Amino acid sequence: MNRRDFLHKTALTTAALATPSLQAAATKPLIGLDHFAVRATGWKAAQYIDYAASLKLDTCFISELHIFENFEDAYLQGLKDQADKAGLKLYVGTGSVCPTSNTWKDTYGTGEEHLALTIRVAKKLGSPVARCYLGNQKDRSTEGGIQRHIEETLKVIRANQSKAEGEGIKIAIENHAGDMQSHELKALIEAAGKSYVGANIDPGNAVWALEDPLAHLEVLGPLTICSSVRDSMVWETEDGAMVQWTAVGEGLVDFKAYAQRFAELAPGVPLQVETISGFARPFTWKKEEFWKPFPDYQNTPAFEKWVALSKKGKPIPSFKAPEGPSKKDAEIAYQKGELERSTTWLRAHL
Repeated sequence: MNRRDFLHKTALTTAALATPSLQAAATKPLIGLDHFAVRATGWKAAQYIDYAASLKLDTCFISELHIFENFEDAYLQGLKDQADKAGLKLYVGTGSVCPTSNTWKDTYGTGEEHLALTIRVAKKLGSPVARCYLGNQKDRSTEGGIQRHIEETLKVIRANQSKAEGEGIKIAIENHAGDMQSHELKALIEAAGKSYVGANIDPGNAVWALEDPLAHLEVLGPLTICSSVRDSMVWETEDGAMVQWTAVGEGLVDFKAYAQRFAELAPGVPLQVETISGFARPFTWKKEEFWKPFPDYQNTPAFEKWVALSKKGKPIPSFKAPEGPSKKDAEIAYQKGELERSTTWLRAHL
């Protein structure tokens, strides 16, 4: 190659890397810990930060407020200093802010007050987001269906728009425990306003909502500002299928393809591992009563993709810690193993 050809090729490469999608593909995604992955430890925020630092991760997601010892400025500043020293970016979240959900608790006041507190904590800790969610799949079967709860959640979010925008924090809504499907969460975010609201994407919860994770990512990826990820195994049964969440790389999700598309659709957003493994949940979709939470969904192409996923899977054993004085230690060891195998797999394969 002569000098002219070399310079021409270099210029083309530089121009190509200037495009966001190629920049994202050329950069390894950030990998983090969602604290709930190792919840059996019973730790508080500082201990989770130390643990994430020991694994040399990029982020630490404290996804529930009760993990903080208090909400005083001095305490929160100390946590931020600790994370900064370790080279960790902190993410902050909480639970349901929907007062009509079966998961709702008034521990932190009204829904509006609860979300406002989360935004304040996020600001103090340097988190770009304040994560929250609606509820779980049981909400789909209540009077008015999931739409009623979406409308209540919207009220809470809109009441905090000026606070979120004033603090420079985006509100991240998770698809949580099968509560909303991707098109429903997308509609909620768009109704609230994409300028200050986005998605906390969870591919494991997508499977509980009868969606293929890669198809789910196509809908929510462009709106994603935070994540809580795990893999899933799905297999056929006489009445439908079983779903068991797994460590990343040990289920059916093509995580190489998932991570590549994730980086293209949500550049700069970390993959934060939230393994919740060890138990299987039945989805008896061949029975008529199963479809109450998901009317008009059974004969859709989206559900056919989910069924196709189940045809690829195989039964895997569940985990149960032995009874006795060592039970908690066994649970902690199991959860750490799931989390650490996931982060190791991501580093090795991405």
